Amino acid sequence: MLMLRLQRVGKTKDASYRLVVSDKCKDTRSPSLEILGNYNPAASPKVIVLKKDRIEYWLSKGAQPSATVNNLLINQGITKGKKQKVVRISKARKAKMDEKKVKEQPQAEEKKAEQAVT
Repeated sequence: MLMLRLQRVGKTKDASYRLVVSDKCKDTRSPSLEILGNYNPAASPKVIVLKKDRIEYWLSKGAQPSATVNNLLINQGITKGKKQKVVRISKARKAKMDEKKVKEQPQAEEKKAEQAVT
């Protein structure tokens, strides 16, 4: 399956990215089929240069954008739809977050009751 994804380029601690089309199974550093643009989030106004016609071509051929690329394309108005969550949370971390939320819930209810009394 083909993916539209970001390929990191640039100096150490000064990253910029290329938007490329490559096979999903390949490493992002391996040669890509085509370079579709570039993205530099470190620049003062973020620099985003994309080839809209080529991106639409690859999407029409069935290439899937990664979550980050999907969000960039929506921001640029190339595609429409909902943004995807980029952060992945492990099952163990999610369980800890749920436990913490359950512990904090009675405390929040007590605060609301105190505020209603005063």
